[in-house]
Amino acid sequence: MGTDDHKQVVLQVGAVLKKLRKEQQWSLEDLSKISGVSKLTLGNIERGETNPTLGMLWKISKSLSVPLMELFATENRVSLSRAGQGLSIAEDGDNWVIEPIFQNVSNENEMFRAYLQPNSSYYPEKHHPNTTELATVMSGKVQINVNNESYILNQYDSISFRADGTHSYINDSNDVVVLHIILKYPPNN
Repeated sequence: MGTDDHKQVVLQVGAVLKKLRKEQQWSLEDLSKISGVSKLTLGNIERGETNPTLGMLWKISKSLSVPLMELFATENRVSLSRAGQGLSIAEDGDNWVIEPIFQNVSNENEMFRAYLQPNSSYYPEKHHPNTTELATVMSGKVQINVNNESYILNQYDSISFRADGTHSYINDSNDVVVLHIILKYPPNN
């Protein structure tokens, strides 16, 4: 994604965040108290002056009780999602990168391509209450830990679990692991 495209996404996230916050009739201070993200940082995000981390976006979406991808919502009604093109969000020094798939499908499901770099791990924030995460390994082999239980998944293996508890992804190999992830939110989250 080019610099101009990236800046446009940052501005779009800011505008959507401001709209969602105002719909709830919250001040920046209100959202800061609920989310744990500083008022200054929230203001910078809303003005498109900072690139928020994935962890911050999870905290904000959880506090607003909206799916993560709602922060990236656009008005387009037709979407084409090509791997490696469009929006990507990196976390943990680029060890974990997600690409949203069909951002505007519904408020109850979100789909991502996720890339876990060789010999790295990712420990996401707990998701919204009663959220289910479904992950399918598209290439590679990954260890997924869910509430102190470990599962090894090979190519095309899938797992489903409650994502509002602790979970992590570990790649002990020398190859990038590619995953297809669906987050299923409860109705009226």
